[in-house]
Amino acid sequence: MRSILLSATTLFLSQISFSQVTISGGKHVLEISGGISSYYNYRSLKPGEEDRSKDRFKLRDAQLEFEGRIGSDFEYELKVDFADMAANNYTTEIDPENPGLMEASVRYKGLDFLNVELGYGKLYYSRNALVPFDYSAYWQRPELTRGSIFSTRDVGITLMKNFWKQRANIYLGAYTGLGELSLSGDNDPTGQLEYVGRIDFAYPARYRYRDIDDRHTPIAMFAVGINGRFANKKLPPGEVFPDGSTSEYGWKVIDGKRYVYGLDAAFQYLGFSGQFEIHQIKAQPQQANDPLFQNLTPQQNRGYVLAGGFIAQLNYFIKPLKTIVSARYEELDLNDLVKGSSERFSPAIAYQINGYNAMIKFQYFNIIKEESIDPLKWDEQFRIGMQFNFK
Repeated sequence: MRSILLSATTLFLSQISFSQVTISGGKHVLEISGGISSYYNYRSLKPGEEDRSKDRFKLRDAQLEFEGRIGSDFEYELKVDFADMAANNYTTEIDPENPGLMEASVRYKGLDFLNVELGYGKLYYSRNALVPFDYSAYWQRPELTRGSIFSTRDVGITLMKNFWKQRANIYLGAYTGLGELSLSGDNDPTGQLEYVGRIDFAYPARYRYRDIDDRHTPIAMFAVGINGRFANKKLPPGEVFPDGSTSEYGWKVIDGKRYVYGLDAAFQYLGFSGQFEIHQIKAQPQQANDPLFQNLTPQQNRGYVLAGGFIAQLNYFIKPLKTIVSARYEELDLNDLVKGSSERFSPAIAYQINGYNAMIKFQYFNIIKEESIDPLKWDEQFRIGMQFNFK
């Protein structure tokens, strides 16, 4: 009897170990999923640097996600990361790529001509920022798209419409405009919003927000997206960003007008895939003595500053070995009025123990060149760890 119970229990666990839990009651269907990921980080420091506090194990994710449907008109999602919530208790900084609250939104699909999404969650800007972390071979997104240069989450409303069997999509939204800090409740003194828009097109079929061609698609597929956003904010005197920082990495909010526009493209064919993105920010501070103009002569100060960069990434899925190999090059110019730009090269390998639900991932960072306005203490970094999901 004991052996029968043990066999039954083992069979049951094998069926649910890598699957989400679904609860259904009439028209209401609730799916519960989540995941845990952890890695070891090691940095090769520059000569003269001795602080090795970043050489450590880190719990990156401890997530729980609730996705529900009520009838055919309503969908909702609530996603939290307990690892980041715990980390935020010991620091005043919020990692934009890993916030504690990741999603809290409701989507209404009862209108024939469009869908409406309301709440807090991912902004429809930048393909790379929209690809779920679970489907990537990397432990960290490029600096350009991980949330430091432009916010990737906010509170607001999004109108969305797809055409031609979801090959073409349009997203238009209005948001508080302070990124993750919008959760604090108040807007800036002007009360103005940030407006974000995206249009993407795929051929010959629908192209999901994924990096890897794990199915070895027999027909070449392509996708192109155009993004844009605008905000006009006013910050208290002496402050450049909501957290009081004057770092040029705080491009998400400036004291003035900020235009952001970008283009992204992707392809996949027979296991090969690639992504390319380019984004630029035009910042027009309200004050002539804004810190963005510091150390400039009157002749250099033209009234605006440009920042931006691009990402190029190639991937291949070795199906017999269940292994993803990837290489990424990124370039970032934080201020076109300051000479120089930063360049990074980052390859990654991911071995699938059980698809994307259980993977061992390794990422290497190499700083080829960096700007003097944002020097780092290291020039190489290594990360290796495991992600486990039930979904």
